[in-house]
Amino acid sequence: MDAFFASVEQMDRPELQGKPVAVGGGSERGVVAAASYEARKFGVRSAMPGRRARSLCPQLIFVKPRFERYKEISTKIRHIFYEYTDLVEPLSLDEAFLDVTQNHVNNPSATHIAREIRERIKQEVGLNASAGISINKFTAKIASDINKPNGQKTIAPEAVIGFLEELPIQKFFGVGKVTAKRMNQMGIFKGKDLKAQSLAFLHQNFGKQGQHFYDIVRGIQYSKVEPDRIRKSVGAENTFSQDISNTAGMLEKLSEIAIELEKRLQRNSLKGRTLTLKLKYSDFSTHTRSKTLLHFVDKKAEFFDTVVELMNQEPIEQPVRLLGISISNLNNHADSGSVHYQLKLDF
Repeated sequence: MDAFFASVEQMDRPELQGKPVAVGGGSERGVVAAASYEARKFGVRSAMPGRRARSLCPQLIFVKPRFERYKEISTKIRHIFYEYTDLVEPLSLDEAFLDVTQNHVNNPSATHIAREIRERIKQEVGLNASAGISINKFTAKIASDINKPNGQKTIAPEAVIGFLEELPIQKFFGVGKVTAKRMNQMGIFKGKDLKAQSLAFLHQNFGKQGQHFYDIVRGIQYSKVEPDRIRKSVGAENTFSQDISNTAGMLEKLSEIAIELEKRLQRNSLKGRTLTLKLKYSDFSTHTRSKTLLHFVDKKAEFFDTVVELMNQEPIEQPVRLLGISISNLNNHADSGSVHYQLKLDF
């Protein structure tokens, strides 16, 4: 979906159409969750601090996120997907992979199917979508960004290798700013430069990722579209308008976050065993502390004492700008009924 959250707000509120809109980020320490294309012209992007976004675009309109509404729209869009294939792997509310090798409409052209789905989303939901079509997830994902907004791009099987060879290295999945800088220092700027490296060289310099880089630049990816992808964790966090430096204040905020986490767990009928406390300090460094419990939990009363224990595990020596709690090791795995517990022995 194109600028999904912002587009929903513009659709529901006609007075916002054609104007630069940012979802979230309105508070002093807020972060932009989504930006309309009118805002993006000024350099406003998702995950950008609200203060920075406002400095780039003084006329920017901030609106509060309405996740229930976004989820409602996402469900409608997903129902359209399922009319074409059962192999739908949602990545988020606004993005999914579809495998249409065999499809319900007996159309041999993935390009035609993508165009039809986009037209139906526009007609039935009222929003623009973009699509990428290719032989695997990696290449299709890259293709989906090429003709945004409201467009699509097909990279045919015979064109994949040439496309990847000319692709800037920072566009490759798994290559962040740090890795891209390292690669540039090694003379790797495009896919063809990466392809020229041996597997041994890539292993030596990039560890396990070396195999991924070696395969992907050759158009090789074994990841299937998995419609029943298992959720691995549930979390909640809060960024504060002012840094918190006292323990009582942190515990108060953690209590509120724990209540929200309980709601999310119970809404999804999930329980978990591993608690993780996340702290982001005033210098933007992030630290986590974790502990695995003996039993599955989904209620604040069952896990909050552990959160407090994790907070007190080490002294917090500088002000905190963000706190978060997540629960993993969930009970949605096939073997969750046969958890092996470590016995507690008195020595």
